[in-house]
Amino acid sequence: MKKLKYFLLVSLFISWFAYSQKNADDIEGTWYNGEKSSKIKIEKCGNKYCGKIVWLKKDKEDDGGPRIDKNNPDTKKRKNLMIGLQILNSFKYYKNDKVWDDGTIYDPKNGKTYSCTIKKVGKTLEVRGYVGISMFGRTDVWTFAE
Repeated sequence: MKKLKYFLLVSLFISWFAYSQKNADDIEGTWYNGEKSSKIKIEKCGNKYCGKIVWLKKDKEDDGGPRIDKNNPDTKKRKNLMIGLQILNSFKYYKNDKVWDDGTIYDPKNGKTYSCTIKKVGKTLEVRGYVGISMFGRTDVWTFAE
């Protein structure tokens, strides 16, 4: 009987751990931004989550060359390609709140980096970038692409 209780307890713990990890990994995949002008692939980076641009609707500059990060405040990075550019960094999953937080989002349109929180709602992500406190920010709704 003790072995059965032990087995059940271990099985319950393993199931709970797998379930909690599954929730954390729900953010992984490729997502369209709100404008559907880009796709961002979110994946695990160590024990946190990050995301990079993998597709752009407009992938060429006016001169015909590939889109580059021309608004980056670091002049050395202004020649970096937009495809492959990491824009989400260091998100940690908080299972009690069911959010990914403590990360940042980089906006290549203006070259600024913002604090960011991500919340999964159904099949969408509510991506909120802000300065200081979350109240002073903007939410973009991303949809699952693949």
